[in-house]
Amino acid sequence: MLKELRIKNLAIIDDLTIRFETGLNVLTGETGAGKSIIVDALGLALGERAQTDMIKTGEKDASVEALFEVAGHPLLEQMGIISEDGIILRRSISSAGKSRAYINDTIVNIQSLSEIGRSLVDMHGQHEHQSLLPADNQRTLLDFYGKLQDRKAEVETMFHEVQSLRKELSELRTNAKERAHRIDLLSFQISEIDTASLKPGEKEALENERSILSNLNRLNELTETAYAMLYESEGACIEKLSTVISKLKEMSSIDSSISETLGLLESAMPLLEDGSISLRGHKEKYDLDPNRLENIEERLETIKKLGKKYGEDIASILRYRDEAEKELASLGQADEKAGAVENQLKEKEEKLLKAATQLSEKRKKTADEISKAVEKILKELAFEKAGFRAEIKPAPLSSSGIDTVEFLFSANPGEALKPLSRVASGGELSRIMLALKNILADVDKIPVLIFDEVDAGIGGRTAESVGVKLKKLAKAHQVICITHLPQIASAADFHIMTEKFQKKDSTFIKIKALSEDERKAEIARMLSGKITDVSLRHAGELLERNV
Repeated sequence: MLKELRIKNLAIIDDLTIRFETGLNVLTGETGAGKSIIVDALGLALGERAQTDMIKTGEKDASVEALFEVAGHPLLEQMGIISEDGIILRRSISSAGKSRAYINDTIVNIQSLSEIGRSLVDMHGQHEHQSLLPADNQRTLLDFYGKLQDRKAEVETMFHEVQSLRKELSELRTNAKERAHRIDLLSFQISEIDTASLKPGEKEALENERSILSNLNRLNELTETAYAMLYESEGACIEKLSTVISKLKEMSSIDSSISETLGLLESAMPLLEDGSISLRGHKEKYDLDPNRLENIEERLETIKKLGKKYGEDIASILRYRDEAEKELASLGQADEKAGAVENQLKEKEEKLLKAATQLSEKRKKTADEISKAVEKILKELAFEKAGFRAEIKPAPLSSSGIDTVEFLFSANPGEALKPLSRVASGGELSRIMLALKNILADVDKIPVLIFDEVDAGIGGRTAESVGVKLKKLAKAHQVICITHLPQIASAADFHIMTEKFQKKDSTFIKIKALSEDERKAEIARMLSGKITDVSLRHAGELLERNV
């Protein structure tokens, strides 16, 4: 609920604090006493447009602050603003044209302030802050009235699923040509690598063999020389060692101490013989095909070219090949996936259309019910011949279904029903809103309702009926009503009176919460223009009737 409104330096208001209570709050006072200024001030706090000429003459700035007893507001949680102790909306405007907005002392933009304001207060009358006028809101209220929220949520969920599948299918089809090119490329690359039949460590082995072949003549020369010196030539190492051993054997027969030396030299002989056999093997190894070097160079060039494309070494090339094969397999499944998505999309679209059609039928039934209910209440609000209809028209399928909902109204018989948004009279619009709010009281979650000029053009029994409707509405919402009619004022739970007075050369507004006796006197004034015994007695009767 709106607990308190503080206005400073606005129009003819100097510094004013207004306290409100639960239930039906009424503001009364003479014409021009400042009631509309209070509504305008609240509009500023709720995010309405600010103008510098609203600032009190002689002042540099003006401010409005509204305190709401609302805890844990979800929109504020999204903004990261704590609201456990209530919500304070504050707006300041300067003569320089600057405007600032605050929620619980956190500066916000006007859009955020307006969004929060719309969730807290609904104004009806000659003001723009009217949540029932947009067609989307009318459809939402109709769904609430018919308890169709779950069906609407189901359609919304299915619609977003269909949209997601359509996007996925579109991407699969759009990328088909690119996918085909990629498949061709990967197939070629895999084939190219497979054709090369690469083996781990092959490059290093080939490079070593190439080094040998490039120095083949020198290796043969060195091998021949070493083999001859060791075994084959006259006076070769083995031959000389044999002579030395023979000599030492003869010495050993004379001096046994030489035996150890003899043993060492004898053990060396098998090593030399093995070495000579190994050298003879190398002689045969270097006797290679002269074309072998050319083959090796070609092979290394092939590996080099593949390395430039796919990796620095054979291991990297083979790893690229394995990854390409995995990607190729995935791309090959894309066409199958597109087919599966298309089938799934078709099934979802059929279900969505069925659900949207069923929702539309329910809405049409609900529209008849809400039209009759509003017309019945309008008759009690001095619209004896008024017409009202909730019109359902077909619309392109969206997350809201296949309908647009528009409230149509005609104040007089013979006149065509027109969209509610085009109803010109503030008083008529307020009473229509009052009728709608009465039938939607249980489903409309906006806590504070403000009616300005709800009594325009009515009186007598109709005014009493308006008061009864406001009283009923105040059981589910906090209602604030500006009125000139005693029948409505007498229905109030909390009565506030505005007075305008002059002090020196300035005009001021005074606000007063009325006691029971003061209420009686004010209602008496409203009845006859002045307080008399007759008007006081009549005022008392009105108050007793609304106890």
